[in-house]
Amino acid sequence: MTYIVTALKPEAQAFVDYYKLTKSKLDSYTLFSNEQIKLIISGIGVENARLATQTLINHFDISNEDIYMNAGICAASHNYKIGTLIECGAILYEGIEYIFDTQKPPINCVTKEISCPVYDRVDMESYGFYDAVIHNPAIKKFHIFKVVSDHFEPQKVTKEQAKSLLFNQIDAINKLINS
Repeated sequence: MTYIVTALKPEAQAFVDYYKLTKSKLDSYTLFSNEQIKLIISGIGVENARLATQTLINHFDISNEDIYMNAGICAASHNYKIGTLIECGAILYEGIEYIFDTQKPPINCVTKEISCPVYDRVDMESYGFYDAVIHNPAIKKFHIFKVVSDHFEPQKVTKEQAKSLLFNQIDAINKLINS
């Protein structure tokens, strides 16, 4: 089973459309699923991502083959083209770096939208997802995928753009997961 945590409905909609997932409820969350995928919409922020991820962990048995994934959009410097897929290997959060794959770049996880390029890559949920999965020893495989949506201009990103940017990277995400 692949478990996906997205912050926003447009991010989720990319996977819903691609995999033809059906909608249901899981506690207070919206859940989309089929026989291979369960996707939960967390809402924006570290704590929301942590709680939604933990809800998935609590409600479904974990096997060695299961994959947990945080997927969404992020802001990045002009070094990254809009639409670039980034698989993160570390998270910088509140002055601490959490490294889980030295071959992949870090992302800064922040608590508020940033409108100036003080970091190279930034999101608002990765640490919450990471904190939930890392504390469960049964979870052997997890990934954090972010698609560059803007250059620190979050107000310019539309719902359709967020959905499209992720949708266009699902094949690449699948290749990375299965390699």
